Amino acid sequence: MQKHRLAPWLMPALLPAVLLLCVCAGSVSVPPGQTLDLLWRGLWGLPLPEGSAAAIVLRVRLPRVLCVALTGASLSLCGAAMQGLLRNPLADGSTLGVSSGASLGAVLAMAFGLSVPGLPYAGTMGMAMVFAFLSLALILTLAFGLDRSLATHSIILIGVIFSMFATALTSLVISFAGEKVKSITFWTMGSLSGVNYTQAGVLAGFLAVCGGVIFRCREELNAFAMGEENAWHIGVNVRRVKLVLLMTVSVLIGACVSVGGSIGFVGLVTPHMARMVVGPNHRRLLPASLCAGAVFLMLADLLARTIVRPVELPIGVVTSLVGAVVFVVIFLGTRKGGAPC
Repeated sequence: MQKHRLAPWLMPALLPAVLLLCVCAGSVSVPPGQTLDLLWRGLWGLPLPEGSAAAIVLRVRLPRVLCVALTGASLSLCGAAMQGLLRNPLADGSTLGVSSGASLGAVLAMAFGLSVPGLPYAGTMGMAMVFAFLSLALILTLAFGLDRSLATHSIILIGVIFSMFATALTSLVISFAGEKVKSITFWTMGSLSGVNYTQAGVLAGFLAVCGGVIFRCREELNAFAMGEENAWHIGVNVRRVKLVLLMTVSVLIGACVSVGGSIGFVGLVTPHMARMVVGPNHRRLLPASLCAGAVFLMLADLLARTIVRPVELPIGVVTSLVGAVVFVVIFLGTRKGGAPC
């Protein structure tokens, strides 16, 4: 109990330190003191010193690190919500097939040059959001036709099947993308290079709204841990809560995919890590998962930028390699301890 009281403060305290590290480190390192001075000057609009350090920190690294942190926080929060809602330790946002549907929409926009005049990112983001909604609607419709109670196993089954179908369609679209094949393929592996403050602001807005909805459902998620029938008996509107959370997660995942592509294992691994530290109560688990996802993805992005520099690896490749190993270690550790994963 003492560990669980102190643990919620661990990740929020670690978050700014990791953010500073990721802004400082890279192919060109900037000392922490100089980085803090540049961040202070940039925050208050003070004159910036001469040299390339200001451009590197304020125009390249800071917007990227902010987008990475917001994406990691969003994906991890979605994963924690899905694992609590579906009562399945292997669930995350991609279990629904929403990630694959959003990727399909974004790839269509990039392959065929769909855009909105004056808003260079609105085409990709809009298509990702639309296809995320359409994917969710189709999955829920099929699951309702299969089981009118919208049981968890029905949603997961339809989600996995749809994910395979959407991935096949994405590959088909890429094969007709012509000169854009290379850039689209790199994007589908997960990449947050070249992002800016506008995209960071968009991600922050979606996280604030959708995260607020998820946090408001924290008591209902605790009730779901006892089973849907027991949750219904204590007054939870099971179908309404399930639909609200599924729609919220689809919106947030669609926003993340439109900016950074498909980034795997964040929503699967980091909620498990947070649960091991703070316990299963969603009042503590949700904020811990949010912070853990941001820290995990920032460190993965730092590794992607520096491990074979000056070449940059796709961040999705790094998260999949690291996340797979971490998840196996967590799974084996919990199995030996006799606790459920």
